[in-house]
Amino acid sequence: MPLEQKIFKKFTQRGQTLSLAESCTGGLIAHSLTNRPGSSQYFLLGIIAYDNRTKTKILKVPASILKKHGAVSFQTASLMAQGVRQILKTSHGLSITGIAGPGGGTPQKPVGLVFISLSTQNKTIVKRHLFKGSRLAIKKEACKTALKMLAK
Repeated sequence: MPLEQKIFKKFTQRGQTLSLAESCTGGLIAHSLTNRPGSSQYFLLGIIAYDNRTKTKILKVPASILKKHGAVSFQTASLMAQGVRQILKTSHGLSITGIAGPGGGTPQKPVGLVFISLSTQNKTIVKRHLFKGSRLAIKKEACKTALKMLAK
């Protein structure tokens, strides 16, 4: 069964809702989820928070966190997921932030570094990943990994 169908079944059967904040994937996760008819039953909001101003003004990530840890960090991913969940009070908030390349990487934060966070009312988890390949390959792998996280 495709991941999108598993996610649809899980969320609709449980009466759960999802909001999404994407950075490095630029809307690819939302695109994947909304390709399935009926996804509006659970998928309520998608934000492409590509710029730090969006992260601070809309998702409520403090500028001090971005300055101290950067946009691509455990802390930012966690706060993005919590922030997007709070906008419409969805049961789940998913966020993704990373460096898709080909530029922008550093020795501490190389190209392919991606943080994916899933937030519920009770807890927020963040997973760190390091993907390889072209910009598109990194985006696709990050999307697939985020969908797997949602499907579990």
